[in-house]
Amino acid sequence: MNDVVPDSIYELLGTPTPAAWLEHAVTELPRLLNDHANCEKKAASSALAIMFRYPQDRPLAAAMSRLAREELRHYEQVLVLMQRRGIEHDSVRPSAYAQRLHAACRRSEPGRLTDTLLVGALIEARSCERFAALVEVLDDELAGFYRRLLRSEARHFQSYLRFATERAGDTGERLAQLVALEAELIDGEDTVFAFHSGRPQPSARQEA
Repeated sequence: MNDVVPDSIYELLGTPTPAAWLEHAVTELPRLLNDHANCEKKAASSALAIMFRYPQDRPLAAAMSRLAREELRHYEQVLVLMQRRGIEHDSVRPSAYAQRLHAACRRSEPGRLTDTLLVGALIEARSCERFAALVEVLDDELAGFYRRLLRSEARHFQSYLRFATERAGDTGERLAQLVALEAELIDGEDTVFAFHSGRPQPSARQEA
């Protein structure tokens, strides 16, 4: 186990990052970094959406504001890294990972907030686990970059999960359902390679 990644993340996730995804990632660094940059923007947007939707929950709104700022700093750091490597920042086709998880969220309260927070926790947990896996296979510069991001991603995971538990009480059954869906997406074959995609098919589409 990585000494920076909390054991609770490995215990939560239903499946590890497939070796096939890691093998593909090292051959698709421009796409990996482009999608990572987009993921940081989306993470900031998701946190801001929670902040605007639940302004009456001041502790939650304040935490989401801080989280969004940190995600945007990560976005800027990815762009600097890409520029240093001569990689253009292009729009890329995302995987269905986040969309499928958010689509599973309930539409009425209080279930909507609970599910949104649990999905946020799962996405952050997977990001942290995937960062740790990438550290083992990438060059020194990229490995160091992802190692530096590990602590903040772990903290974001813990924050989302804590708020879900504080607001909803026992979330075990619902969390288990979402964990199963997340594992299915990660372990299943994917036609698109992206930061949170599943096992790449041999003919995985690489278009922007």
